[in-house]
Amino acid sequence: MSKKTVIFGATNNPMRYAYIAAERLKATEHELVPLGIKHGEVFGQSILDLRKKPTINNVHTITMYVGPKNQQEWEDYILSLNPKRIIFNPGAENRELAARANKQGIETLNACTLVMLSNGLY
Repeated sequence: MSKKTVIFGATNNPMRYAYIAAERLKATEHELVPLGIKHGEVFGQSILDLRKKPTINNVHTITMYVGPKNQQEWEDYILSLNPKRIIFNPGAENRELAARANKQGIETLNACTLVMLSNGLY
């Protein structure tokens, strides 16, 4: 089953984990929505400008590739997307945002999207 996934901190730099995650999500036929401050495309999808806080409907997962200090100004926006879960990849863990998300009924995981995909746990 495809899980619409917002890649928070998307980039078209193939050396970054966010790019590799986009590649693996695409390969496993999950709908991906790249979101970030970088301009460009990732696997045929334009990176949506985070600064414009675009409306994104029916989000299953937000996979976080931005550190907690850079998440702060976007926390309300992140929660407004009302995902079913947020995956905090290594280095992106944020206890405060996770607590706020849990209060809204959003599942949070300190995990690695790449490992979850490769183990069939996504």
